[in-house]
Amino acid sequence: MGLITGSFKFLMGMGCGVYVAQNYNVPNVKKLFNTYVFLAKHLEETYRKPKKDDDVLIFKSCELRFAHTSG
Repeated sequence: MGLITGSFKFLMGMGCGVYVAQNYNVPNVKKLFNTYVFLAKHLEETYRKPKKDDDVLIFKSCELRFAHTSG
């Protein structure tokens, strides 16, 4: 693929992209991506397995020890 052929394909693709963006309702990809990331985080937090009681007790005992040593 020569320099002229590659440049021609690039310029034609860029020209078609500009035409489509100006004349059609093209969605904002960044906004769609952020929406899907938010939905994925929401689903993950909603359907997460609950923590075991042992894990919660260990965490609370670590908090109490930290509060006594730092205060």
